[in-house]
Amino acid sequence: MSFFNKAKQAAEQAAAKVQEGVEDVQQKRELSQAYGELGKTAFGLIESGELSHSGLDAGAAKIRELNTKIEGAGEAAPPAPAADPTQPPAMPN
Repeated sequence: MSFFNKAKQAAEQAAAKVQEGVEDVQQKRELSQAYGELGKTAFGLIESGELSHSGLDAGAAKIRELNTKIEGAGEAAPPAPAADPTQPPAMPN
């Protein structure tokens, strides 16, 4: 087998491994999205009273807490003043 054939074979094997890695990452991302969608559905059912289980209470409470913080942060923070385009940018301290 010539050097170029060996190099070509090695490159093909490397490309196949990379492709397997890409597919693995994509499948993990899809799995994460499916868990997220299931979680949102379950939380909605908990909030509507259609689903109840003690194993879900802590997670639902955490989601409520985070939602409250996010909603509160949006109301508490006033909008930043617009920069005057005629002035140079501020210098860092």
